[in-house]
Amino acid sequence: MQSRRWKSRIAACAALLASPLFMGSVPVPDPFDMRILTVHNQEREALGLEPLSWNEGLAQSAQQWADYLAATGRFEHAPENRFAPQGENIWAGTKGYFGPEAMVDAWVREKKYFRPGVFPDNSTTGKSADVGHYTQLVWRATTEVGCAEASSTREDILVCRYAEAGNYRGEKPF
Repeated sequence: MQSRRWKSRIAACAALLASPLFMGSVPVPDPFDMRILTVHNQEREALGLEPLSWNEGLAQSAQQWADYLAATGRFEHAPENRFAPQGENIWAGTKGYFGPEAMVDAWVREKKYFRPGVFPDNSTTGKSADVGHYTQLVWRATTEVGCAEASSTREDILVCRYAEAGNYRGEKPF
């Protein structure tokens, strides 16, 4: 019985090592990205939603916008691409002070103003902006995320891009 257990474990390890994850065909997010993905998925799991997967193309798109915000000192959402819409959350804070978990948690904390209903009528304050980051993070149809960070002289900026985009009028987040 003991030898069967070991053979089973060895076979499982061999299968894992032969998987695309270890063969280089699927990029593995770096530790910063994994930390961001974990916070997103913890909140989604708490609601019974499917976890997001990392999308490197979304991360590259997010990096371009984060670099732009850091270089210009502006803080605004990117213009929407009607032909390939992406959801977007942006965050800025004191340079070097916040970790990725705290950055994403700022969006998660918006759930205190969230009430079930259709977007944009799901904020206890009456302002969809008070829950918009949260609803994008937990939007049921969203399956992928990619995020990037940039720094200006005074602040760190995080941009996360989502596919499928969320926050569509008349739809429920989950």
